[in-house]
Amino acid sequence: MKSGISSKLYVHLLFWILYYILEVYLDFYWSRYQFPDVDWQIRLQNTIILELGYLLIKMPLAYSLLYVYEKTGIHKILTYVFYGLIICAAVLAHRFFTHYIIYPHIYGVVETLDGKQPSGFINGLVAFNSFMDLIFMVGLIFGVEITRQKNILKEQISRLKSEKLDQELTMLKAQINPHFLFNTLNNIYGMALKKADETPDAILQLSKVMRYNIYEAAERYISIDKDLENIKDFLQIQKIRHHDLVIRFHEDTDDPSQEISPLILIQFVENAFKHGVSEALGRGFIHIDIQLKNKVLHYHIENSKEENPHGHSTKIGLKNIRRQLELLYPKHILTVESTNDRYMVTLIIDFNDPSTF
Repeated sequence: MKSGISSKLYVHLLFWILYYILEVYLDFYWSRYQFPDVDWQIRLQNTIILELGYLLIKMPLAYSLLYVYEKTGIHKILTYVFYGLIICAAVLAHRFFTHYIIYPHIYGVVETLDGKQPSGFINGLVAFNSFMDLIFMVGLIFGVEITRQKNILKEQISRLKSEKLDQELTMLKAQINPHFLFNTLNNIYGMALKKADETPDAILQLSKVMRYNIYEAAERYISIDKDLENIKDFLQIQKIRHHDLVIRFHEDTDDPSQEISPLILIQFVENAFKHGVSEALGRGFIHIDIQLKNKVLHYHIENSKEENPHGHSTKIGLKNIRRQLELLYPKHILTVESTNDRYMVTLIIDFNDPSTF
């Protein structure tokens, strides 16, 4: 609230300074032809004084009209009536100041219409001139204020959209983490039932993975080398259980510090184990290839397909990761292919794309 008031104060203060300078320039330029015999320094001094006087009329007019404009609860007809009364009062004040103060006391002459015929306090031409001078200022101040309000509204909408995306991403991560933990604990449970010697190592490896999920994944972005390290830890857990599984992991990155949203890449690996190689006994394989060149990521996973796939196996991981990619990297390319004996997933993310989250 305080920042909004400060912003309005700065914008309006700048407006009045620039408007005052413009009016001084225009009146000084006009006085050169109206009073050619008067020294320019005196004309400039007179112009500075009279424009300050006009500001005392124009500023109350401007903020009275803005006040009525912002009172949205006022009936439309009443609004127009208030506008008319305020403008009429300002025109009368403008004429009074011009006719009775500026010409006799600052210029030292009688106000005339054409340089010869004296002008009265009110007549059609001079009243119209005063009206146009005031309306010109009103149009400027309304334009500045409406533009300022629109910019604030755009910022608020942008902030709300960003907060909504953050909330949705947080919710998606909250769904993914328990799913990942459930699947991994199932793996270790199977090892424990067999009283496998590797069970303690698997638990230790899981602790590293969960440390990553709890602390690192809380960040919006992490370096890709940390994300790849987490994938390697996950693969170590799987290697302990699946002794006959062929795992090939290849990475080629030219910028390990490139930032990426956590828990995206590993979901494809986890899905490959959960819905692919976990029951491909004796012939299971998973090949992972990651390349990052010139800020373009090429991520490819190919894994063996289980012989008797479950008809109702959960797809929550894939659904969530698709949604995260839509939010974070709108122009990503994701292809998922399935043949009789394998699944293939390819993901391309261009980090140069300005539309990324």
